[in-house]
Amino acid sequence: MELEGNRTIAAERSTVWEKLNDAETLKACIPGCEELTGTPEEGFEAVVRQKIGPVRATFRGKVTLSDVVPGESYTITGEGSGGVAGFAKGSADVRLADAEGGGTELSYTVQAKVGGKIAQLGNRLIAGFARKMADQFFERFQAQVEGPGEDGTDDGAGTEGGRPEDA
Repeated sequence: MELEGNRTIAAERSTVWEKLNDAETLKACIPGCEELTGTPEEGFEAVVRQKIGPVRATFRGKVTLSDVVPGESYTITGEGSGGVAGFAKGSADVRLADAEGGGTELSYTVQAKVGGKIAQLGNRLIAGFARKMADQFFERFQAQVEGPGEDGTDDGAGTEGGRPEDA
C-alpha cells in the first residue's frame, strides 16, 4: 500500500535535514519506539511495540537511509520481525524544498507491507493503521523541529514516544 502527504515546517531546510538524521529525534517520532541506536551512515537498530487490531507485538529490526541527497531527500526504510505476529516493512521517500513564504516543505511517499498473522487482519484495518502511523510520525517530527508553540507549551503532538493504543 502507498500513502502520500506533505507538511510545511516552520524551520530552515538545514534544520529539518539535521533532525531527519538525528537518532533521538527519530526515536521520539516513531510511534511505539522503545529503542533506536546507531547512526545514519551505518543504519539504526530499533525496537518498536505496536498493537494492530487484536494483535500486539514487539518488532525488532533495522532502519536504514538510502538514496541520500544531503539537504534535499532520502529514503528511510524500516524492516522488523514481530515473532509469531509476523513482519512489517516500510519505506518513506522524503523530500525537502523551500516553502513559499518561508520554512520548509516536507513531502513523503510511504510504502508499507506486512506478513504473517498481521496480514490476516484485512487490508482496510492495515491501511488505516499505516496511515495513522505515518500521520503520527510526521506530526511528531514537525513538533520536534518547531519546538513548543508560541505560548511556550507543547502543541500536544505527542513527542514522548507513546504507543498508539494509548491515543
